[in-house]
Amino acid sequence: MKKVYWIILFSFYCAFAHAQNKHAAQSMYPSYKGLVMAGYQGWFRAEGDGAKAGFSHYFRDTNRCGIDMWPDVSEYAKTYNTPFKMADGSPAKLFSSYDKSTVDLHFKWMKEYGVDGVFMQRFFSTAKEKKQGNSSLTVLRNALSAASANGRAIAVMYDLSGLGANGEDCSALIEDWKYLVDSLRVTNQEGKKTYLQHNGKPVVAIWGIGFPDRPYSIRNIGLERLIDFLKNDPVYGNCAVMLGVPAFWRTLNADCVSDPYLHELIRKCDIILPWTVQRFTPLLHNDMDRYRDLVIDDMTWCRNNGVDYVPCVCPGFSWHNLSRYEFPDDVKPVASIPRQGGRFYWQQIATAIRSGASMLYVAMFDEVNEATAIFKATDKPPVSTVAGFINMDGKPSDHYLWLTGEAGKMLRREKPLAMKMPER
Repeated sequence: MKKVYWIILFSFYCAFAHAQNKHAAQSMYPSYKGLVMAGYQGWFRAEGDGAKAGFSHYFRDTNRCGIDMWPDVSEYAKTYNTPFKMADGSPAKLFSSYDKSTVDLHFKWMKEYGVDGVFMQRFFSTAKEKKQGNSSLTVLRNALSAASANGRAIAVMYDLSGLGANGEDCSALIEDWKYLVDSLRVTNQEGKKTYLQHNGKPVVAIWGIGFPDRPYSIRNIGLERLIDFLKNDPVYGNCAVMLGVPAFWRTLNADCVSDPYLHELIRKCDIILPWTVQRFTPLLHNDMDRYRDLVIDDMTWCRNNGVDYVPCVCPGFSWHNLSRYEFPDDVKPVASIPRQGGRFYWQQIATAIRSGASMLYVAMFDEVNEATAIFKATDKPPVSTVAGFINMDGKPSDHYLWLTGEAGKMLRREKPLAMKMPER
């Protein structure tokens, strides 16, 4: 009788605990494995869009441009004239991420080309602000709706950028996660449930851990408390935690702090994402061999320590315009890591899959500031004497969206893996 009593009590406790948890019990995406996800900034604003932020993240004026590639805006419902000019003298136009129609179009593209979904970037500096009137929440709310409507995976990625060295810790992220779960229902959105899960648990990413140029120490900003909350809180927890770490996290050198405490944090989590943007280039002979060896050795460490591993891939990199006024003594060239018409992107994708990767992270979907975006961009950017822009090497504007969809098919073995970039 006593045994039956404890069984009934335990069953009641489990049912109560499940009832308390606010996440959807199931999702269209119960695992990250087999998916190609991209990062999504959603931080672009335009003069006249209602956000009252001017052309934030685009430029301050024509002399202080903040983007190195120009979006193809031919399909947007709303666009905004800029002071930049096209070759024919007409005003160059841009979109605003604040517009619902923009986010709807981006997720429509994801569905059309087979991009599985995105991690929505949420910065510490934004998360600690007053919630009402925060334009980033408008973008996130629209993205949740668009993800559901288009059947695309979506997840939150907290970026610790904005966390200072003046005694701040991660407590603001705990409160923000509660707010997102309660008010925006991020893990249980209306309509189709598409919030990304891993092993049946909602994925929450924390990016910016272990980089030596950050003003904070990983030892005193409450990371263990944040991770414990996300994994174990009975109402807001039971999440799968993904950490964004430096490329050389395993050896604790080069772009990484030398503190072995980083490995302790990684072992407490479910997935790691090493940031390899700018760490590899097609301009070095056989650099993909170095990338291959890094991925294989990283995955071995993760397998031995019970952590899943997602390689990062990117189309290329350019940081010319921002560097002109942020680092005038070290101005970067346009297309410092060239795309080569998609060959560099595909080399990373094929190398990662061939090395055993079961999931991929693309940096990024809409990042035109550093010219890593995979969404539609123009091969004929504005003409300027003070700003330089990359082109698409003669490829159509949707070239990288299409390649990303092909990557997903090969990752899931729906098509044979091709080491050479596929042609349409």
